[in-house]
Amino acid sequence: MTEAAISVQGLRYSYGDLEAVKGISFDVAPGEILGFLGPNGAGKSTTIKMLTGQLPPSGGSATVLGYDVGTGSSQMQARIGVCFEEKNLYVTMSAKENLEFFASLYGIKNPDADGVLRRVGLADRATDRVKTFSKGMRQRMMISRAFINTPDVLFLDEPTDGLDPTTAAAIRTTIQEEADRGVAVLLTTHDMFEADQLSDRVAFINGGEIVALDTPENLKLAYGSRSVKVRLRDGDGVREENLPLDDGSASARLAELATSPALLTMHTEEATLEHIFIQLTGRGLAG
Repeated sequence: MTEAAISVQGLRYSYGDLEAVKGISFDVAPGEILGFLGPNGAGKSTTIKMLTGQLPPSGGSATVLGYDVGTGSSQMQARIGVCFEEKNLYVTMSAKENLEFFASLYGIKNPDADGVLRRVGLADRATDRVKTFSKGMRQRMMISRAFINTPDVLFLDEPTDGLDPTTAAAIRTTIQEEADRGVAVLLTTHDMFEADQLSDRVAFINGGEIVALDTPENLKLAYGSRSVKVRLRDGDGVREENLPLDDGSASARLAELATSPALLTMHTEEATLEHIFIQLTGRGLAG
C-alpha cells in the first residue's frame, strides 16, 4: 500500500478559548486531489497553515511526505508548493524575477521560470513588473510560484479565484497534470463545479470538524436523490415534470413521455455538492 503524502490524525488548533480545528483526521495519497470544502471560518485555512508549518498544532499529529509538520522541516518545505488566497508577490519585480527569487529560496539555481509562466499563460508578460498585472494575472503568478520547485505536494487555496472561465479551465488542467505526475493536492475552493470536476475525494469541514469524507459520486448516492426533469410543450407555454428514478412506478410514465410529441427536453438531475453540504450542516459553502 502506498504511503500517504499527507497524513492527519486527530489534528487540533485553538485560538485562545476558541477551538478552530477539532481533532480532524484524513489522508491524501500521491496523485490524489482532495477537495477540502467548507464555509468561511470552518477551519480550512487554519488546517493548511498547520500542514505547511506556519502554525504549531495544539493537539494530534500530521505528517507531510513523512515529515512531522510541527518541526518546521526545511526538507519538507523544499518539497511542497503553496498557493494562498493572499497575494504576497513582489510587485516591483518582473514575473520572471519573482519566480527566480522564490526558486533561490529553495536553492534552485536554474529554475525553468519561462516554462512555468507558459503553463499559466503568462509567458508573454515574463519581463513585466507584477504591479502592472490584473487581479487574475496575479492569481496565475501565485499558481506559477507554487509550481517553481516541482513539488511533491500542493496546497491550493482558491486557485482559480478571480480568473475568467477560459483561464480557470486551463489552470484546472495544470492542476490535474500535477496530480497525474504523482503530486498530492489539497484543494480548497468555493467553486463546486471545480471541486466536483477535480477532486478524487472531498472532505466537508464545518465548525472545525469533518462531517463527511468520500468521493463526490458516493456522497451524491448517499445523500442525494436521482431524478429526470422533463420539459413539455403545454399550449403556448412549457411545463415540467420531475420523475424520481428510485421510484419504480416512474418508469412507465418516463416511457410515455419519451414518445410524447409535446416533449422538448429530458435530462437527469442529481444532488450537487452544495446541496449535500447544506443537508449535512444547514449552511452553504460560501457562507
